[in-house]
Amino acid sequence: MQREVQSELEKNGLDPARMPEMKSLHFVQIDEFYPINPAQHNSFFYYVNKFYLQGFGLDPQKALLIDCSKIGLAPHETLSTIWPDDEVNLGLRYKQGKNAAERQQQRVLQKIDQWCQEYEDQIRRWGGIGFFLGGIGPDGHIGFNVRGSDHYSTTRLTPTNYETQAAAATDLGGIEVSRKRLVITIGLGTITCNPDCAAIIIAAGEAKADIVASAVQSDKDILYPASALQILPNARFYITMGAAKQLHERQHVLLLNAETVDDQEVERVIVDLAVRLNKRVVELTEDDFLSDRTAHAILAKRRQEPQYLAQMVHNNLVAKIEKGAKMLSRTRFFHTEPHHDDLMLGYLPYIVRHVRDASNTHFFACLTSGFTAVTNQYMKQQISRLRGFLYSSEFAALQQEGYFAPTNDLGRNRDVWQYLDGVAAKRNRVKDEGTARRFLRNLIELYGEHEFPQVQKRLNVLEEYFDKQYPGKKDEEKIQRLKGMCREWEAECLWGYFGWDRSNVLHLRLGFYTGDIFTQEPTVERDVVPVLNALEDVRPDIVTVALDPEASGPDTHYKVLQAITEALR
Repeated sequence: MQREVQSELEKNGLDPARMPEMKSLHFVQIDEFYPINPAQHNSFFYYVNKFYLQGFGLDPQKALLIDCSKIGLAPHETLSTIWPDDEVNLGLRYKQGKNAAERQQQRVLQKIDQWCQEYEDQIRRWGGIGFFLGGIGPDGHIGFNVRGSDHYSTTRLTPTNYETQAAAATDLGGIEVSRKRLVITIGLGTITCNPDCAAIIIAAGEAKADIVASAVQSDKDILYPASALQILPNARFYITMGAAKQLHERQHVLLLNAETVDDQEVERVIVDLAVRLNKRVVELTEDDFLSDRTAHAILAKRRQEPQYLAQMVHNNLVAKIEKGAKMLSRTRFFHTEPHHDDLMLGYLPYIVRHVRDASNTHFFACLTSGFTAVTNQYMKQQISRLRGFLYSSEFAALQQEGYFAPTNDLGRNRDVWQYLDGVAAKRNRVKDEGTARRFLRNLIELYGEHEFPQVQKRLNVLEEYFDKQYPGKKDEEKIQRLKGMCREWEAECLWGYFGWDRSNVLHLRLGFYTGDIFTQEPTVERDVVPVLNALEDVRPDIVTVALDPEASGPDTHYKVLQAITEALR
């Protein structure tokens, strides 16, 4: 791939051995969360400084940046003193403050709005944006111009919507954090005010197919923010095949250029035709095929009768449904997932049906520890819960019998059974004790501190750590492991509910998953060998994979697919 890129650069007159000189360029940061400390590694201010200004050698003096710690604040003020709970009340733009704190916040809001106007003015004095590079959000947002944004909007402080908050939750340290954050963003009008702007939008995965198609194929509409770019002659989408799935013209051209058309493509086109005409597949006529240019092209490529193709698709669909509904017996399943909830969310009903047959055996393997989904607030709740049980008579008795020893597999199963007993009895204290048992076990395994006074001190240290750590910051390795163990506990409870103990639940913790902004590529020794070893131990008849290999956002799914594929070879 690197050689291909270098070859393409050379064809366009660029020497890949020479770093382009970029100090003459002006740089504009397009958005930022608010309020957020710019020193935090999950702020866009930090990101653009490290990877754009430093990475590309841009001149900081020619950069417009969004530093929230300096916007609207007096010298003696900080973000935490103005917004102590990180919540900004935009209603203060339009009503009188009830007290001194609200009046102070109102003054800061007014200064932020003024700053945004001056930011916009500076961009336009430079002649507007000449080159815009960005992604497209889950709701179609460009910058943070969410669905419903005015196409003539300018730089502003604005709220977001649920889709945007959910997408930002991992980076910001949880949905309870991201839902309180506002954003400062340049507007759609800011991007398009320069008619010569070259705007490039990058999208990957079928999850983005609908919003890409709406942006490109719909008329300009506030429901599709990226449709505002249609007025720019130099606007382009750079997308994967998955993200292009709903682009009718692109799919038609791909079909025309294909040397052969396989049954899967025939099925896609004919099913789409049947849905559009509200007909059963077997009721499609030759006139129906001829009325649709893509279906017409299928006839020309396959040189088969419409009725034959329609019947073939019907038979294939029926066969798939029957195969999916068929119950298997005396089968060993090896279910794999990138994160601890992917199997549950992906195809739990299929698993449940095959669990009912006692002749089947199931193994469940999560390939990463999933620690980035565990918030600091959740860990503080775990600490508080364990404190309530640590010096209880029940825990003293368990400690005496060696229950919490890291090698006590029966104890691990009993943790789960304790929790599930609480679920069955609808008693929160019983569930809490099961959770506290496992958390204590994890601490002993991780830190090697077996005595309860040592554990109490460790809890104090951990609580202080989580109090000082800003949400979303990369944790030290042991904290990552501890958070990951919390997710592993949840998976064991899930599969324990269906009757499988910890010997059937595997935690592979592949090493490429590090919590860094740019994660490493999987390697054979570090990431493939653990999967191969698990396969050799389980010796399954069927391997299932819960993933979207072109998932939007983090690329964990794709890297897990690489590891599993290589192991199966």
